Amino acid sequence: MTALVVAPVLVPLATAALATLASRRPALQTLVSAAGSLTFLACALALVALAAADQPAQAAFGGWAAPYGIEFRLDRTGSALVLITALMGAASLLFLASDADAGPRHPMLLPLVHGVLAGVGGAFATADLFNLYVWFEVMLICAIGLFAIGGRVDQLDASFKYLVLNLLGTLLLLIAVGAVYAVTGHLNYGALAQAAPALPPGLATVVLAALLLAFLVKAGAFPLYGWLPASYHTLPAPVLALFAGLLTKVGVYAVLRTVGDVFAPAPALLMEALGWVAAATMLLGVLGAAYHWDMRRILAFHIVSQIGYILLAIALGGEAGNAATLFYTVHHIVVKANLFLIAAIVWRLTGSYDLRRIGGLYATRPLLGVLFLVPALSLVGIPPLSGFWAKLLVLQEALAQGRWVWTAVALAVSVLTLYSMMKIWMEAFWKKHPDEHWAPPRDTRLAPAWLATGALAAVTLAIGLAPQPLAAYAQAAARTLGGG
Repeated sequence: MTALVVAPVLVPLATAALATLASRRPALQTLVSAAGSLTFLACALALVALAAADQPAQAAFGGWAAPYGIEFRLDRTGSALVLITALMGAASLLFLASDADAGPRHPMLLPLVHGVLAGVGGAFATADLFNLYVWFEVMLICAIGLFAIGGRVDQLDASFKYLVLNLLGTLLLLIAVGAVYAVTGHLNYGALAQAAPALPPGLATVVLAALLLAFLVKAGAFPLYGWLPASYHTLPAPVLALFAGLLTKVGVYAVLRTVGDVFAPAPALLMEALGWVAAATMLLGVLGAAYHWDMRRILAFHIVSQIGYILLAIALGGEAGNAATLFYTVHHIVVKANLFLIAAIVWRLTGSYDLRRIGGLYATRPLLGVLFLVPALSLVGIPPLSGFWAKLLVLQEALAQGRWVWTAVALAVSVLTLYSMMKIWMEAFWKKHPDEHWAPPRDTRLAPAWLATGALAAVTLAIGLAPQPLAAYAQAAARTLGGG
């Protein structure tokens, strides 16, 4: 059990170390990376199986029992997110084998990717607030390396923007963690849940607000989301898809774990404020997407917008809100990563991410058009795709609580999301290419890219056509949280 519960950290870290040792032998490094990715995926499946059987994997380290020892615990929520992390890692690394905007193969690229996976896995596995901060730092260090690894001016500029605002979130988080320890004497999730009810209401509100602010910066929420669309577009496509799918979701998970579990029920004032932050995040994110013509920037702003939906589910609270949060998060990770990967295939075939400079893809690559429509329409929330069920769960609970304004904003954002997706469809696929002599290149190595995007589209279709297993799992996960 101990070996399995540390697998989300141990396997990616071991893979990163071995890939670093093999950095002068690219073929061996690729083999090590693939083996590590598959091992991570197998361990994640085993963790979900244990959690689904109500046997969450847990262990305390350092020779001390919890709450004094460092504890890992993977319940249904954490296990599901570890599994989706492993799936995204495998898909991104598979896509990396294609020539669809994979970028130069720097010897440290694969070790840093696995370092990011270790940070994400550790954040989902830990049961300790300080160690959550540590895993955020692991993600930040590896992410900065991946931003700067290409050495281009725009990448270095993006690295600076990403670093500055995320360091702000890191500083706020460290201060908040110190404050939590000062007022409770604990950092372990279980011990905090027992100590929180004894805190004076005003003090609890202030401390929890500080934690939430730090996590919202990491999640890319309003108003401190500018770092995300300003930096993500400079990354190679497989790394961009991995970041888009996972990094902001760790911030969202931290919000859910804090207000939906450890400090549940959270003060009503904070939950109300979180709901309005969610509405603003949804709206301003989708407006930013509507403005741009670069596919990467459009999709980056949609990360922000969809984070708003997930935060709204958290703000609604209770068992229904927490279940909707997990369902929406799993759906969105798959859909958003796949859209970035498909955009890279579009770039490879047309030579540009700018919608004004491309076109004609449906006539020459109709399968790619269909492949794009699956995640695009799911992002909008068109039935019977996964996004429809995810939004339905959120909106049902919003209406049940009489949150008419939040519901109206969410529906309006869906309409604007449809506009953005249709703009990509009309410009990239439907209209003729501006260059009448254009033809898709023939010497492309896109088989790994087709396989990765096809597999993710199949996951989206599977969730949409048979939503009950994931919905039932999410509801069971919500019952194990403190807010359920």
